Amino acid sequence: MQAQTHAGETEEALIGEKAEEPPGTGLILNAFPPDAAVIRLDDAAARLKRPPKTRPETRAFRRRFYPNISDKQWHDWQWQIANRISAADHLARLIRLSQDERVALSQPESKLPMGVTPYYASLISPDDPAQPLRRTMIPATDEFMRMACEADDPLHEEEMSPVPGLVHRYPDRALLLVCDFCSAYCRYCTRSRVVGKRTIFPSRKRLERAMDYIARTPAIHDVILSGGDPLTLSDERLDWLLTRLRRIPHLDIVRIGTKTPAVLPQRITPALTRMLKKHHPLWMSLHFTHPDECTPEAYRACALLADAGIPLGSQTVLLKGINDSVATMKDLVYHLLRMRVRPYYLYQCDPITGSGHFRTTVEKGLEIIAGLRGFVSGYAVPNYVVDAPGGGGKIPLMPESRLGYRGDDLLLKNYEGRTFRYPDAAPLS
Repeated sequence: MQAQTHAGETEEALIGEKAEEPPGTGLILNAFPPDAAVIRLDDAAARLKRPPKTRPETRAFRRRFYPNISDKQWHDWQWQIANRISAADHLARLIRLSQDERVALSQPESKLPMGVTPYYASLISPDDPAQPLRRTMIPATDEFMRMACEADDPLHEEEMSPVPGLVHRYPDRALLLVCDFCSAYCRYCTRSRVVGKRTIFPSRKRLERAMDYIARTPAIHDVILSGGDPLTLSDERLDWLLTRLRRIPHLDIVRIGTKTPAVLPQRITPALTRMLKKHHPLWMSLHFTHPDECTPEAYRACALLADAGIPLGSQTVLLKGINDSVATMKDLVYHLLRMRVRPYYLYQCDPITGSGHFRTTVEKGLEIIAGLRGFVSGYAVPNYVVDAPGGGGKIPLMPESRLGYRGDDLLLKNYEGRTFRYPDAAPLS
């Protein structure tokens, strides 16, 4: 029997869909049809309504493996989720699996399920197991190896969770895990202990409990929606959740953490952005890992979000053999700026269980920041941070530029390695 709300509506009717995987499948997307008498689209916005341009590789992939799928289906985010590649035999029809990948896929208990949208699969090399995007999505046997320094929950999020699915680490902000479902599962996921396990559902009862805690904690001014990926929820459910958060008077901003523009850009629709605009100030933290993710579809998705007035920032994880070079990172950050996405964080990969093959040294991260600073726009240089194991929070790291003092002069090293003096004497009284 369905739970009744205080207004007499069923929970399903209020939120807009059942709490099941995949969230949103089967719903009608256009919940907020435009009023032609009110809304006027300029030429640029009108062009965004056309089917997006795509890479030749994606067109060839569609012709080979999805010849009977129409453009309308392919560009439907719910079709993409419903047709995710999540089984080894399905994947083997699309790419030539290496022996290592076959062994990893045959393991009965993986720490993280495999899931790849057909769109993102079109970006994966069918022949090269070392291709960066392929390594981030396809299981490898290395992820079954556990180093002594690794843990399932190295950031101690569970210890900082006053109610289920809410992490309150910093005094003024809280992290709300909306769901545990993603349209595509990154093999280095910090929350692989819960993601894809079908244990965190976006149910009204659980979310209400988390929001009650936020409402009772006036020190919280900022809530980050994460998971899983919040944008795998329907427009209706997201609207409900954002509306409820906006009723909390001391809550200043809401942020949404998502990888959707990279792995499922079809989800960013005009209907979604119209709904999101109602809930400003709203910010969005995107997750781009490699320049190959910056496709025409991703550009279009980011344009829709930016045109809706949503500030966009990217949180990129530093990954060995994937983006751990100055050249690759420089290419990525300039793509991001062209997409109107500010490179915000470069994360040192967390020491989660089975992540040893992805982690670089901290020195490598400092080397990349040094190779960017002064050589690219300041807007393109992210903050390099370590999310301290044990729940210490994000700690920024910088290449050494403060060399000490000579008399009252502070000695500084610039991006070229040259030394300069800054007069740092006490001011005259």
